Amino acid sequence: MAYQAVFKRYELKYMLNEAQKQLILSAMDGHMKLDDYGETIIRNLYYDTDDYRLIRRSMEKPVYKEKLRIRSYRRAGIDDPVYVELKKKYKHVVYKRRLQMPEGEALKWLAQGEAAPQDSQIAREITYFRDFYKGLKPKVFLSYHRLAYYDLEGSSFRVTFDTEICARQQDLTLDSEPGGTSLLPEGMTLMELKCAGAMPLWMAHALNEGKIYKTSFSKYGTAFATMIFPQMKEEKQDA
Repeated sequence: MAYQAVFKRYELKYMLNEAQKQLILSAMDGHMKLDDYGETIIRNLYYDTDDYRLIRRSMEKPVYKEKLRIRSYRRAGIDDPVYVELKKKYKHVVYKRRLQMPEGEALKWLAQGEAAPQDSQIAREITYFRDFYKGLKPKVFLSYHRLAYYDLEGSSFRVTFDTEICARQQDLTLDSEPGGTSLLPEGMTLMELKCAGAMPLWMAHALNEGKIYKTSFSKYGTAFATMIFPQMKEEKQDA
């Protein structure tokens, strides 16, 4: 299946209770459909430096920020396809570049400083990023259950619902079961609206009806704030 390698869009986030989620799903009926991945468990390895330079910078809410991860849409062994993704955000617009390759090649490329397994502009961007932030390595495994929908009218508008968002710092491999510390309040769902421009009017009406308001929620940022930073602070006090 062909995959999209370049993204430029807004990503709007909302925290939904169960009633609000059902309201949105009802409003989507006839407008949207589950995409090719449909219902999946997404696994991610987030790369960072030993002092967590990338996520600490991101949490300062700068005009420009960036992150690097490897993602799979199912349990992935060394020969299974995964995505190496470089994600940037500038003035609220998200720019994502990604390459698909076997997990073994991706891990070797990012860990050993070798040439990319394929030659392309995206590969060169990721290699530059890897070399600029010296010492990058997998720091957090992050998984979640996702429902992903696309617009039946053919626009780039997409809606995703994420539940069971969990993070851990052990067993950092995509060939593992999901799980870890839960990052979502009980009974809540993280919804993301992904669009190149304005959202459809019917969705705006549904958000208004459900009193659903945009929020700020970073999965990796929440993992850092709730799991990693307290540990770093404690270690510093004990030193």
